[in-house]
Amino acid sequence: METIDVVNDLTLNERLFVWLNFDGGVAMDIVMETISGAAMWIPLYCFILYAVWHRYGWRGVLTFALCLVLAMGVADMLCGIFKHSGLLKNLWADFPARHRPMFHSAVRDLAHVPSYAHGPYGTVSAHAATVAAMALMSALAIGRRWYTWFIVAVTLLICYSRIYLACHFPLDLALGVAVGVVSGGGMYILWKKLAAVVEKLR
Repeated sequence: METIDVVNDLTLNERLFVWLNFDGGVAMDIVMETISGAAMWIPLYCFILYAVWHRYGWRGVLTFALCLVLAMGVADMLCGIFKHSGLLKNLWADFPARHRPMFHSAVRDLAHVPSYAHGPYGTVSAHAATVAAMALMSALAIGRRWYTWFIVAVTLLICYSRIYLACHFPLDLALGVAVGVVSGGGMYILWKKLAAVVEKLR
């Protein structure tokens, strides 16, 4: 009864986190940690570069790789503003950073936390921002419906892994995706312009 009363006092964002976060056991913890990591997705990055090379040639893939790195780097730095981390951590020093769910007083006792080896703040999610930037740029560049659905599913899976690991609230992830869309969209436009300039120089 006490737990129900605590949940009823939470915001919608916090309630949604509590509903989505659960203890799936050691095996599930390992799976979600793996999904949340970068190493598992190396084959996907290789496929993206191969697909872009196959469609646009080596000049296209080189400029794409450059713009993709910039998109993900910019997304990460923008998120760092709100978490007071990274190169732009002092840009908005007065911003009240929000703790990750695992450290948040309202939900930490209700959360399943596989590991506390994370920074204290979760808003805005850099994971969501960087994967969204990558997803948007690659989907627009590859231009295949099946790939678009696939990369959307990958993005949702990675975002959910962050909730499972108690690293982010749903709102943190939504804001991160928004940052990634802006960064990825902007760099996609830059890539198309760069590709056109390089093509003229041939």
